[in-house]
Amino acid sequence: MTKLTSFFTELMRRYLPDPFVFAIILSLLTMVLAMLVEGKAPVDVVTGWGKGFWSLLAFTTQMAVILAMGYVLATAPLTDRMLDKIVGKVHSPSTAIIVATLVGCIGSYLNWGFGLVIGGVIAKKLALKVKGVHYPLIIASAYSGFTMYGLGLSASIPVLISTKGHPLESQMGVIPLSETIFSAPMLITSLVVLITLPLLNAWLHPKKGEAVVEVDPAIDSNDRKAGGNSLLDADTIAHKLNHSRILSMLIGLCGVAYVVFYFIKGGSLDLNLINFIILFLGILLLGTPLAYVEKLNEGIKTIGGIILQYPFYAGIMAIMASSGLVNSISQVFVNVSTAQSLPFWGLLSSFVINFFAPSGGGHWVIQGPFMIDAAKALGGSLAHTSMSVMLGNAWNDLVQPFWILPALALSKLKLKDIMGYTVIMAIWIGIVYILAVLAASYL
Repeated sequence: MTKLTSFFTELMRRYLPDPFVFAIILSLLTMVLAMLVEGKAPVDVVTGWGKGFWSLLAFTTQMAVILAMGYVLATAPLTDRMLDKIVGKVHSPSTAIIVATLVGCIGSYLNWGFGLVIGGVIAKKLALKVKGVHYPLIIASAYSGFTMYGLGLSASIPVLISTKGHPLESQMGVIPLSETIFSAPMLITSLVVLITLPLLNAWLHPKKGEAVVEVDPAIDSNDRKAGGNSLLDADTIAHKLNHSRILSMLIGLCGVAYVVFYFIKGGSLDLNLINFIILFLGILLLGTPLAYVEKLNEGIKTIGGIILQYPFYAGIMAIMASSGLVNSISQVFVNVSTAQSLPFWGLLSSFVINFFAPSGGGHWVIQGPFMIDAAKALGGSLAHTSMSVMLGNAWNDLVQPFWILPALALSKLKLKDIMGYTVIMAIWIGIVYILAVLAASYL
């Protein structure tokens, strides 16, 4: 296993470019495929790319907000103390890897945005506290827990199709969560991942005598320098307002009240509400307006890659949809399927398509119609077919730079530093998801 890990790590070090370069290469590759496979004229391809370039602008903003404000929530004093208590009980590198993976898994199961941030935060804490921890591996381990989002409470496709009025309701109706993420096969799959992934990651840690890259303590020092003290005198009204716990408490309680009323009136969870909850929980936990602003300024440093690269992925998605390329890719798999094997092919095709359309919701809009039509034509399960697409998406995310960006921003590492490990993790998760999909279809 050490040789295999070293092989992939060295492979990524030599050949994997920066995530922005990866986005550019994927953009160009998608353009070429649209022209060669679909016969589209260059002018049409470029036009479709340009028109769709800003189509994810609202989503990009939502993602930037959830990451920056998720950083505040995950680093708030109360959360920080809780994580410090966990870290204080860890004394060996292997245990540190297991704990980082578990926190990433559980956080992502509850909410993918929260999981992305809190996993990275505890991984850094563990790396700074436990001597001998291989820093790239513990960051990769915390990020690997992100795959649990596809089985969890914020899994975009199952949550979407369980909501009345969703875009494909006329084709498939409303599928309750009891048939997707809360079905027996998916609950068992969640348990298998939660048990085996931490153990796999601990096994990947360099053995005694092998090279270990420890965290640079300067990372912690630089983080603590962010923010700063107010230049206002302590006895001024401005200073008192900036540090007013009453103001934070009042506006925080207003936010909580809105959320309560929203759910009482039958509202459903979406990205905007998630961001709303994270914002006002952060205000309550930080205690004062100025404390929140200073901590948010730290979090904003993590969103540069998202703002730059997400529009390029929007352009890729636009080319895929407008050229018919997704239809062609999916149809290849559909043509060889039966009612029982369709979810398996759906999983594999979803894995491939997620390189080009890495947003779960956007991915479903592109691939969902073809998979649902195929399931209906073959008499297959709509719930299993939908979950297969979700699992393919969550599986591919382990090697998709689109979602690794937050982990890189928090850790100050490069993509090539951790991708060798996430490839190994993706191989194992692929085996688990393939077996889960086949078991759900045939047993």
